[in-house]
Amino acid sequence: MIRWIRQQLGFDPPHQSDTRTVYIANKFPQHGHYIPQRFADNRIISSKYTIWNFIPKNLFEQFRRIANFYFLIIFLVQLMIDTPTSPITSGLPLFFVITVTAIKQGYEDWLRHKADNEVNGAPVFVVRSGSLVQTRSKNIRVGDIVRVAKDETFPADLVLLSSDRAEGTCHITTTSLDGETNLKTHYSVPETAVSQSVSRLESLQAVVECQQPEADLYRFVGRITVTQQGEEIVRPLGPENLLLRGARLKNTKEIFGVAVYTGMESKMALNYKCKSQKRSAVEKSMNTFLIIYLGILLFEAILSTILKYAWQAENKWDEPFYNQKTDQERNSSQILKFISDFLAFLVLYNFIIPISLYVTVEMQKFLGSFFIGWDLDLYHEESDQKAQVNTSDLNEELGQVEYVFTDKTGTLTENEMQFRECSINGIKYQEINGKLIPEGMTEDSPDGAVPCLNKEEELFLKAVSLCHTVQISYDQVDGPGDPFSHANGFSPQMEYYASSPDEKALVEATKRMGVTFIGSHGEIMEIKTFGKAEKYKLLHVLEFDADRRRMSVILQKPSGEKVLFTKGAESAVLPYSTSGEIDKTRVHVDEFALKGLRTLVVACRHFSADEYQEVDRRLHEARTALQQREERLVEVFNFIEKDLELLGATGVEDKLQDKVQETIESLRLAGIKVWVLTGDKHETAVSVSLSCGHFHRTMNILELVKQKSDSECAEQLRRLARRIREDHVIQHGLVVDGASLSLALREHEKLFMEVCKNCSAVLCCRMAPLQKAKVVRLLKTSPEKPITLAIGDGANDVSMIQEAHVGIGIMGKEGRQAVRNSDYAIARFKFLAKLLLVHGHFYYIRIATLVQYFFYKNVCFITPQFLYQFFCLFSQQTLYDSVYLTLYNICFTSLPILVYSLFEQLVHPHVLQSKPALYRDISKNSLLSFKTFLYWTFLGFCHAFIFFFGSYTLMGEDTTLMGNGQMFGNWTFGTLVFTVMVITVTLKLALETHFWTWMNHFVTWGSIAFYFIFSLFYGGIIWPFLHTQDMYFIFVQLLSSGSAWFAIFIIVITCLFPDVIKKVFYRHLQPTSTQKSQFIEAYQGIGCVDSMCCFSEGQNACSRLGRLVERMMGRCDPARATRCDLSLSSLCCNHLSYKLEHDEPSALDE
Repeated sequence: MIRWIRQQLGFDPPHQSDTRTVYIANKFPQHGHYIPQRFADNRIISSKYTIWNFIPKNLFEQFRRIANFYFLIIFLVQLMIDTPTSPITSGLPLFFVITVTAIKQGYEDWLRHKADNEVNGAPVFVVRSGSLVQTRSKNIRVGDIVRVAKDETFPADLVLLSSDRAEGTCHITTTSLDGETNLKTHYSVPETAVSQSVSRLESLQAVVECQQPEADLYRFVGRITVTQQGEEIVRPLGPENLLLRGARLKNTKEIFGVAVYTGMESKMALNYKCKSQKRSAVEKSMNTFLIIYLGILLFEAILSTILKYAWQAENKWDEPFYNQKTDQERNSSQILKFISDFLAFLVLYNFIIPISLYVTVEMQKFLGSFFIGWDLDLYHEESDQKAQVNTSDLNEELGQVEYVFTDKTGTLTENEMQFRECSINGIKYQEINGKLIPEGMTEDSPDGAVPCLNKEEELFLKAVSLCHTVQISYDQVDGPGDPFSHANGFSPQMEYYASSPDEKALVEATKRMGVTFIGSHGEIMEIKTFGKAEKYKLLHVLEFDADRRRMSVILQKPSGEKVLFTKGAESAVLPYSTSGEIDKTRVHVDEFALKGLRTLVVACRHFSADEYQEVDRRLHEARTALQQREERLVEVFNFIEKDLELLGATGVEDKLQDKVQETIESLRLAGIKVWVLTGDKHETAVSVSLSCGHFHRTMNILELVKQKSDSECAEQLRRLARRIREDHVIQHGLVVDGASLSLALREHEKLFMEVCKNCSAVLCCRMAPLQKAKVVRLLKTSPEKPITLAIGDGANDVSMIQEAHVGIGIMGKEGRQAVRNSDYAIARFKFLAKLLLVHGHFYYIRIATLVQYFFYKNVCFITPQFLYQFFCLFSQQTLYDSVYLTLYNICFTSLPILVYSLFEQLVHPHVLQSKPALYRDISKNSLLSFKTFLYWTFLGFCHAFIFFFGSYTLMGEDTTLMGNGQMFGNWTFGTLVFTVMVITVTLKLALETHFWTWMNHFVTWGSIAFYFIFSLFYGGIIWPFLHTQDMYFIFVQLLSSGSAWFAIFIIVITCLFPDVIKKVFYRHLQPTSTQKSQFIEAYQGIGCVDSMCCFSEGQNACSRLGRLVERMMGRCDPARATRCDLSLSSLCCNHLSYKLEHDEPSALDE
C-alpha cells in the first residue's frame, strides 16, 4: 500500500533502468540476489481526481479563480475586524459557489471513472498455475501470458508467443491506433510458435529483454531467450512481434502473448497527452474584467479612506458631541486606523466583484449542456447514439472555433471501400446489380440471365481476383480445415481480410461479377469463374512498397503457363506498359480521379520457360543476399515488371460519411479553416481530400513530401512561399507528410506557418499521434492565438483531441478511446456543423451577455453605496439593509439572467445553418471585446448615478412625501434606490431578450413581484431573531407615497429610454448581419408561427395571426400575394414560406 501511494505521488517511479527484463509466466530466477523490477499495473486512467485528492485539488483549482480568492480574503477580513456588514454576506455566497462547482466537476469526473472502470474491468484470460484463468483487465501483470480470441482487442502490449496457426502468425487491425484499416500480419519466433496449449506454455522457459516504454507505435527493440533442453536460443524481436493495446485480432481464432507493457506504460496510453484543465476564452476575458473591477474597487476604497481623513481634519467632524471617542481610540496608531478603515471600505464596496457570476456561469454551462444531448438533429438512429457532453466548461468555445483539425479514417469516411467503375481494353464499365455493363448501355442489354464475358474482360477480372494478399475467414469454421471445402456452393459467411482496403473492395467486386476468390493454402490459390473452379500455383509475390507504388504476383496457370499480374498507381504501371490501350486508359484514369475515385492500373506479362527461369534465379539470388538485399530486390523487381501488357484500370470509392462535403463547405463559409491530419498514405489521403471537398479541383495543390534534410526542406518551403506570393488568385492547398513535417518544425517553424496560413486547406499524412498534437499546438500557440478544435475517432487521435481547445470524439466502429478523452462526442462528422454553427453560436451569445450583464448590474448595485458616503461623512454607513445586500445577486436578479442564458436565440437555428457566415459575427470573442465591456460598465455607472441622484433630487432636503407630513429617513432613501435598481436592471435584460418563452415572462415579472412581496413580508413583521430591525414598516411606508411611485416610474423611464432609442437607430442605420437575418426571419415568420399554432381543438388560432398577416401583407405588393403563401391555413399548419424576389435582397442581405 505504501509503495502504491508513493507511486501515485510520483516519489517512486516503477522503473529506473534503460531496459526491462520480463520473465514469461513470471518464472523468476531462484537464486537469492535477484531483485524483481517494478512495473505499472494495467489500469487505464483518464480521470482527473481520486477520492483522496478531490477536495484539496478541487479547492486549489477553484481558488485560482480571482473572484473566489478575492471573496475568501474579504470573508477572512470580515472575521478579523469590525466591518459594516456581517461575514455571512460574503461567506454564504462563497460557500454556495464552491459547493455547486465542486458537485458539478465531481459528477463529470465520476463519469470518466465509470468509463475507465468499464475498460479496466473487462474480462480477460491469463495462464496461471497451469490453467486458463479469467480475471479483469486491470489485474494483468507484466510477464503474464494472456489469451486473446478473434475480434477481441489486446488488453496490453503483448509479445506474440503462438497462435492457432502452425506457423505462429496472426492478423490484426490497428484502426483505433493509427487509423489504418488494412490487415497487418504479426509473427512469433519458431521456438514459441509450437506452444499452442496451456500446458506447453506453462512449461515454456523464456525471458524477454526489451527497451523501456516509448510512444513510437512503430518501434520496438528487444530479444527473447528461450531455454530448450539446457540450451539458450536467442531471437531478435521487432515491431512485427509486438501486439499493441487497442489493436484488434482478426482472422485468427486465438493467440497467446506475454504482457511487456501494461496500463499507462502501453504505447497507446503514452500517446495520450496529460489531461490538463482547459479554460475557455470567455473565462479568460472574465478574469481580465475582474482585475479591472478589482482596480475600480481599490480606487474607491482608497479614495473613500483619504476623503474620510480629509473630512475629519476638522475637530467638529472628527469627534462630534454625539460620538465621543474612548481613550483607547484616541491613543491607537493612525496607520492601523487607516488600514482598518481601508479594509472596512473594501468590505463595504466588495459587491462590485460579482461572486455569483461564477456560480451562474457554472449552472448555465451544466444545464445548457443537456440541450446538446437532447437535440434530435444530433441523434444517429442507425447506431442509436446521441451526442454527449463530457466537459461542459467549454460550451461557449464551440462558437469561437477558427481551425478544425480532423482525422480521415472513420471520421470523414465510413471505413468502407466500394467498387464503382473500371476500364478494360480502352472501354469504360460500370457495375450494375453485380454485372459489368459498358458505359452507355443498360442492364437490359441482350446479355441474357447469365453474363457472358469476352476474353479481355475475363482476364482482367482474373488478374484483379488473383493479384493481392487477401485472406479468407469462414465464421462457422472453428478450427483449421480444408480451405477449399466451400468451393462447391460457397458460404455467405465468407469474409475477406486484406492488407489494403482497396484490395478487399476489388476482390469483393470480382466475386459479385462471377469471378470469386475461394482461398489460398500454401502455394495454391483457387478461384471460381461462373461456377468453374481453377487452381493457380503462387510462385512469387513482389510486395508493394511506397517507392515502386505497385505490387505483383507470379502465378502458374492450370495450363502450366507462367504469368505476372501487376497492379499499382498510374504513374508506376503505365510507363512500363508496351501494349494495350494505353492512351485511352490514361484518359479514363484521369476521369476516375476527377470523380474522387481511388485508381489502380492492372497489367500482365506472360513468361516463356527460359524467361521464367531467369526471373526465378535472379529473385532467389536477391532474396538470399546478405549484403545490399533491398537494393538488389528493387533492381530485380524493375527487371521483372517491364514490357507489360495493359489490361485496364479500376476506380474505387472510399465511402465518405453522409454530408461530409456539405459540412466542410459550411465550415469554410463560416470562416473556419479545416486541416486533415491522418496516418494514412499520401495518395489515399489526397484522394479522400478531393472527394470530400477539402481540396477543390481548381485548387493549386502544393506538396512538402519526402524531404530528406533540413536544407532541402527549407529550400522547398521557400519555393512554396514564393509561389503563393506570386499567385494571389488561385486558392492553394498544402500536402505535408510526417517526415517532412518533423524537419519543418525543427528549424523552419515560422516559414512553415507562413506557408500554412496562406493555404485554404492543409493535409498532413503519415502522421504519428504525437505529431498530430504537435501541429495543433503549433497553431494554438501562434501569435494570433486562434481557437482550435480537433475531431477524431481512434486512440491515435487522443493526443490532438486533448491538445486542442475543444476536443470532439466520433463514436466510430473502433474503440471508445477518443470518446472517453474528448470534451464532446458525436456519432457522425456531419453533426459538427450544427454543433458549431447553432449550439456554439447560442452558447457564446448567451454567456457573453451573461458576463457583461453581471458586471453591469453590480456596478448599478454598489456605485450608489459609494456616492452615499459623500453624504454621511464617509462613516462607512451602508445604504442598503444587509438582507438586501445578501439577496440582491442570489434571489432578486439571479433567475432572469439564468433563464436568458439557457434559452436566448438571436436567430432561428435554421437560419444559422443556412447562413454559416453569421458565425463570423461572433468570432474572435467579439461580444466580449474591451469596447463592449467599457460600454456596459459606462452604462452601469450612468444608471447608478440616475438611481442615486434621481432619488436624492426627489426627496431633497426637508421634503415631506407622506400625506401626514412625515419625512423619509436614510433607510427609506436606500430602499427607494434599491427598488428602482431592481426594476431597472430586470427590465434592461428584458430589452436584451430576443427570444421570449413563458419561462422568461415568469422569471422576469416574477422576480420583480417577488421583491415587492418579500420586502412587504420582511418589513411588515417584527422578527424575534434579528438584533435590530431597521426595515420595520419602511417598505409599506414607501409604497404608500404617490410621490415614491412617481419617482420609480420616472427614474426607470429615464434609464431605459436612451437604450431603446440607441437600439432603434443602430438597427436601422448600421445593422449587423445577424440583425439583417432577424429582419428576414421576421418576414418569414420562422419560429413564431409554430408556437402560435399550438392550440387545442376548438380554439381560434387564426384570430391571433390576423394582425401578423395584415402587417406582412402590407409589406407585400398585392400582385405578389400568391408568392407570399400567406393563407391562414398555411400559417396554422406549415412554416411560412415567403420568398424574396431578385429586387429585394439588397435591402435585407449582407
